[in-house]
Amino acid sequence: MDFGLVLQTDPPASVLVDRMRQAEEMGFTHGWTFDSCVLWQEPFVIYSQMLAATRRLRVGTMVTNPSTRDWTVTASLFATLNDMFGPRTICGIGRGDSAVRVTGGRPTTVATLGTAMGVIKDLAEGREAVLNDTPVRLPWVRDGRLPVWMGAYGPKALELVGRQADGFILQLADPYLTRWMVEHVRDSAERAGRDPGEVTVCVAAPAYVGDDLAHAREQCRWFGGMVGNHVADLVSRYGDAGEAVPAALTDYVKNRGGHYDYTHHGRAGNQSTDFVPDEIVDRFCLLGPVAAHLDRLAELREIGVDQFAVYAMHDAIDDTVRAYGEEIIPVLG
Repeated sequence: MDFGLVLQTDPPASVLVDRMRQAEEMGFTHGWTFDSCVLWQEPFVIYSQMLAATRRLRVGTMVTNPSTRDWTVTASLFATLNDMFGPRTICGIGRGDSAVRVTGGRPTTVATLGTAMGVIKDLAEGREAVLNDTPVRLPWVRDGRLPVWMGAYGPKALELVGRQADGFILQLADPYLTRWMVEHVRDSAERAGRDPGEVTVCVAAPAYVGDDLAHAREQCRWFGGMVGNHVADLVSRYGDAGEAVPAALTDYVKNRGGHYDYTHHGRAGNQSTDFVPDEIVDRFCLLGPVAAHLDRLAELREIGVDQFAVYAMHDAIDDTVRAYGEEIIPVLG
């Protein structure tokens, strides 16, 4: 199993770069950041520093979206980094959440996301794409390679992952839901004539190593609120009867208020997450002593998870990264 580290691009960027450098030394293979350039600093500027400070670390967005940048810009950004540092980037992409909602926008459709993924990948790998009925190509790209991993929860999005994406990003670590969604992705891949094993599965969720479970829950409760934004979209589309989407995913948003404060997005103490019960925090995150993390990760690996990406947005970032590097990655990596 590979391990990734997910950070927000809070200033100063030098701290993030140094944490990614140390993470590589501890055995992490991937370094990810949020991409929401109003709430945090612009990630692609920082990626050049992350790549320069490391030797093998794969770097990418968790996740970008088709709306906040022109697709040619996104493709050129990734292709430029790959040209400078070798093929060490991954385009993690989804329909859009904080990056679009904080400026009054809405997530894009699954169909538009699929088109954007194809255009970005083709351009970044040196092939021609058609935009606005116009053939477009990045003429300077040679032997380009850009894996595109898609974040998804709902049935239409999971179908698109299996049909088109190079990887699947699932932002929660509940084994039951992981199994359900991975099976849907694999079934879609088979229907599309693909080898399901070619779709990399990445589970991303907060991990907090420590014995004070109550404190860890409070530090990671924000994650249930973040996931709840996507779940609320699913409920509005499919209802909450548990037919298209498992009730194990949707039930907890019934008490969710209509307002979500993005100024505290992805941060401990976000008051917009009061509706998230302890049970959801425990299911969606990895909390507790090292042994608890090892048990959950072994279960996820058995389901078919290829990478666990640690969301480190709490008051024990360095301690948790160190625990993973010293006691978890040597066992499961």
